[in-house]
Amino acid sequence: MNEVCKNYDKVKNPISKLQGKPKIAYFSMEIGIDEHIPTYSGGLGILAGDTIKSCADLNVPLVGITLLSEKGYFYQKLDKEGNQRELPINFSVSNFLKLLPTRTIIKIEDRDVFLRSWLYQYRGINGYLIPVFFLDSNINENDSRDRNLTKYLYGGDNKYRLAQEIILGIGGVRMLKNLGYTTIDKYHMNEGHAALGTLELYKEFNNVEKVREQCVFTTHTPVAAGHDQFDILEAKHMIGDLLPESIIEEIKFEDKLNMTRLALFFSHYINGVAKKHKEISQQMFPGYSIQSITNGVHASTWVSKPFQNLFDEHISGWHSDPYMLRSAFSINKNEIWKKHLDAKKILIDFVNDRYNVGMNYNDFTIGFARRQTEYKRPELLISDPERLKEIAKNVGPIQIIYSGKAHPNDETGKKSIKKIFDTMKSINDSIKITFIHNYNMTIGKIITAGVDLWLNTPRRPMEASGTSGMKAAHNGVPQFGTLDGWWIEGCIENITGWSIGPEKTEDDKSDDEIDKNDLYNKLETWIIPKFYNDRDNWIRTMRSCIAINASFFNTNRMVQQYVLNAYFI
Repeated sequence: MNEVCKNYDKVKNPISKLQGKPKIAYFSMEIGIDEHIPTYSGGLGILAGDTIKSCADLNVPLVGITLLSEKGYFYQKLDKEGNQRELPINFSVSNFLKLLPTRTIIKIEDRDVFLRSWLYQYRGINGYLIPVFFLDSNINENDSRDRNLTKYLYGGDNKYRLAQEIILGIGGVRMLKNLGYTTIDKYHMNEGHAALGTLELYKEFNNVEKVREQCVFTTHTPVAAGHDQFDILEAKHMIGDLLPESIIEEIKFEDKLNMTRLALFFSHYINGVAKKHKEISQQMFPGYSIQSITNGVHASTWVSKPFQNLFDEHISGWHSDPYMLRSAFSINKNEIWKKHLDAKKILIDFVNDRYNVGMNYNDFTIGFARRQTEYKRPELLISDPERLKEIAKNVGPIQIIYSGKAHPNDETGKKSIKKIFDTMKSINDSIKITFIHNYNMTIGKIITAGVDLWLNTPRRPMEASGTSGMKAAHNGVPQFGTLDGWWIEGCIENITGWSIGPEKTEDDKSDDEIDKNDLYNKLETWIIPKFYNDRDNWIRTMRSCIAINASFFNTNRMVQQYVLNAYFI
């Protein structure tokens, strides 16, 4: 039994102690709760959705608060050269959400902004329902600029962003009360976007310690530049008298209102999302006690249909208790391989039908799918095309499947996509490469289940956690990645996957040249030969991914830690 389970057993089921009490309010700018509801951009939103799903499975009395973002993040259109265009998503809200009559009012720049909410209910494995409320400003009482405030996720300029955070934080707290949630035990901020809600609580209690007792803050950003901050004068103008002068010095950074510092100031429990991320966050904010709860994924959501059938046959109860996936060690390796081929066939057929690339079922296939941005180094694998071609020629055929969006303002990320397209054209006679457009939950599930190897190459120490490799592990797919984020905890060399970079490098910043050479060397001498020439041991690694990593890196374990350490105190 791992340490988490030992600690959890010391308390007589802390989750049961929450039953019947007022609910926990979980605030997140984006929540990826359903693949048909495009109100998410990536990892943060998917984590929020998976958290809510596990809370429902475990009967944790929680409510979710987010923004409607009815036009989504964006629909990604790529031309033949790899140029990205961002289009609004056409989403029929009423097909999936129920409009509620309840409304609330906030002030932005001293004008009234009216908000309504839409309801989505997620039903857990035992029938427990968790409501998620989507805040919407697109109503007749508002003028055109305010009606647009909840249309685009992470859209617009800093002023638009601050207005959205006023809606999420202040508007979210007020909406909950109007909906009848008048006695909330804990307000959990998933990143600093909802931090302004603490000011609404401070207005109510006029007591810093009272607010702290109720607030929990999870930070996801290990880089100072990634924390939202706004010009202090503009913030005062937009927020008004809810921003008290008495705490300004505590929540400023570089003379700006810093949302992370605001959340830190008003929270009794603060955590990073991996053990290494805790260390980085503690260095960034030395005045606060920061804990760690490593992220996970919702097992039932991310296990592909072939593997669901396999687990249902051999591991009764894994849906409600993913720790039972530890029993995967007892599953026959041939059965695991057969289910992997079924999942791989789904992916290869999808790619060939959509892009006519002629990929093969039996060729070694590498997957890289995530936000396309410079620090994640999407080009590292293809940075030396000639070396890659030699490896494919001498060791065995290679196929590569990419996917992911670049932020509309991230020109470097967009150039990375173009570079992939350029390489695709130049080496496609030797190595088949494709880039799947408009990455989303559906595509993510197909790729993480269907490739043979999951690649993750962030520069240390810029990956807070990462969860795509956890999804792959739930389908028996090993990860090959930089020792950063969750992979420091999940990588057992040659057992659950492989590390990129020299041994014990997690405390050093990444060196692109060293990492590139290590990546190619391990592909050539360890990984691809094992796949083609030692299939029995390859499947043993796949089985270890499930039994060791999937059994731990799931949101059921994660939620139990939040209940024990943050909610139930």
